[in-house]
Amino acid sequence: MELTDEQQALLLKHLHLVIEENRVTNLTRIDSVESGKLLHIEDSLAAVPECLEAPEGPAADLGAGGGFPGIPLAVATGRSVDLVDSVGKKTKALDRIIAALGLSSTVHTYNGRIEELALERPAHYALVSARALTALPSLIELASPLLMPGGRLVALKSADIADERAWAQAIEEKVGMKEVSLRTFTLSDGATERSIIVYEKTGEPSVKLPRRPGMAQKRPYKK
Repeated sequence: MELTDEQQALLLKHLHLVIEENRVTNLTRIDSVESGKLLHIEDSLAAVPECLEAPEGPAADLGAGGGFPGIPLAVATGRSVDLVDSVGKKTKALDRIIAALGLSSTVHTYNGRIEELALERPAHYALVSARALTALPSLIELASPLLMPGGRLVALKSADIADERAWAQAIEEKVGMKEVSLRTFTLSDGATERSIIVYEKTGEPSVKLPRRPGMAQKRPYKK
């Protein structure tokens, strides 16, 4: 998509702020502007088309880390985004970054577990995004209680997701989710392969969600 000069400048400022904060708080393993442009900014913006197809309403970015993809998606789409992370040092760093970017009216942080957020704000979000957070079976379980009916989960993944995708398909009905699209592509370096897979909240889960914190990853539902 085409970004304005102001949007591009804001995204680059975000990257510089993350690299600066990273000196004291572990937000990312990427420590150069050039690699960050590719692996943070470009990688995040790749999901804009899928995010624009989600219903109108607030978004949550799970495991936000340095604010990727949440902040770029907020800048590009204008959608209100909650950056969710259980590590307090990271959310405090993100609060400083958000303030420096002048985005405090649309981007906020939530310090806590995803399951806790689901109890506080059930069926609240039209869009949930996550990048390299956890395997798809766990991810669709975590996203389901957060999403309003018809809401979308947009998962940014590596190219090699065949096994976890098949597992997720086997438990979709149990958690009230349904795969609606899969797109694979290569970033502009011509070598880094990525997938974006989208799920829709199609109904009520047949199991009680959310489970206790950590259970989705420790004991994912079986195929």
